[in-house]
Amino acid sequence: MKPLANIRVLDLTNVLAGPFCCHQLAHLGAEVIKVEAAGRGDLARQLGADPDLNAKGMGVSFLAQNAGKKSFTVNLKHPEGKALFLRLVESADIVVENFRPGVMERLGVGYDTLKAVNPTLIYCAISGFGQDGPWVDRPAYDQIIQGASGVMSITGDTDSAPLRVGYPVADTVGGITAAFAITSALNSSPRGAFIDVSMLESVLATMGWAVSNYLIAGVEPTANGNENMTSAPSGTFNAMGGPINIAANKDEQWVLLTNHLGLASLQDRPEYATREDRKRNRLALRAELEAVLKTRPAQDWAQELNTVGVPCGVVLSVPEVLQTPQVADRGFLHAFKNVPGVGRDIQVVTTGIKIDGITPTVKTPPPLLGQHNAAICAELGLSQAELDRLTKDGAI
Repeated sequence: MKPLANIRVLDLTNVLAGPFCCHQLAHLGAEVIKVEAAGRGDLARQLGADPDLNAKGMGVSFLAQNAGKKSFTVNLKHPEGKALFLRLVESADIVVENFRPGVMERLGVGYDTLKAVNPTLIYCAISGFGQDGPWVDRPAYDQIIQGASGVMSITGDTDSAPLRVGYPVADTVGGITAAFAITSALNSSPRGAFIDVSMLESVLATMGWAVSNYLIAGVEPTANGNENMTSAPSGTFNAMGGPINIAANKDEQWVLLTNHLGLASLQDRPEYATREDRKRNRLALRAELEAVLKTRPAQDWAQELNTVGVPCGVVLSVPEVLQTPQVADRGFLHAFKNVPGVGRDIQVVTTGIKIDGITPTVKTPPPLLGQHNAAICAELGLSQAELDRLTKDGAI
């Protein structure tokens, strides 16, 4: 039994933050019905690195976050489409949306309306800045939030900052925050809640160390590149053939590192005597260490240093890490055969969770637009003739 078995989620979200939230819920066993705009669907269907899939409405960006979901198309601006959606809400446990604040109310399907239909409904609204405040009407995409949150100001180094994080971190953090909040609300008694998730605040919450250095210590966060400013030697170092990350954060790890590199004499140097000394002189220390590290391949150093107790790892590309046994053999990737609308096999990521040693997965690939219209309408008691008429009229 999966944790969210018998939970029905109506996923009205687009692109990433909301779909990523519902992606987590689907893998944990929820029935997720993706309620998409009739005729066009989730914008992510048109996004991704494969133009042919974008043209088919099965873009990589959509495939990445929507496996295991059902697709039901509805026109919420059409009276009969709206009526169908409200009937569907009666059977739902959760509604998730990531429209701009106020859009659902203008469509006549805001929280108060849905709560009247289903008093125990958990309604989660994901937005860039939350449901109130002076920025409530601003449009928000991942890069906007990265910039507004301060993430870009501390990413890169003095030459490159401000720099965007290399993947949509704000969307992803917002989505996983929403999933956490939703699953918490499922334990409330009586059940029913309005959850307001601000992507901006979600990201700031994950920046606790950097933000607290300012709030508590009065130290403004800065962009420090690959250096870990809390300790030294800790960061990315050049070795033969590529970079290696070393985190000798404890005094005993500093001793183990320098002993293994044949640099035990550094331990007696006053400029490296304590962690604070090493932090102040980190650039000179880096040069001392790299003079030895560059003599041998990064992979060899990583194996040896981990063996003696110094945390380290080779810096890998995305293809390289996916091919490692650590990822490939743990069930993190899930394959679907000959996916409809794609015409070939695909692999997608799961959640990074194991429950009792088992990776939660979903059984079905990402859906075609409107793939489950007939089944869902039949559940709602509609005949085939009614389905055909609603489709012709543009209600679904």
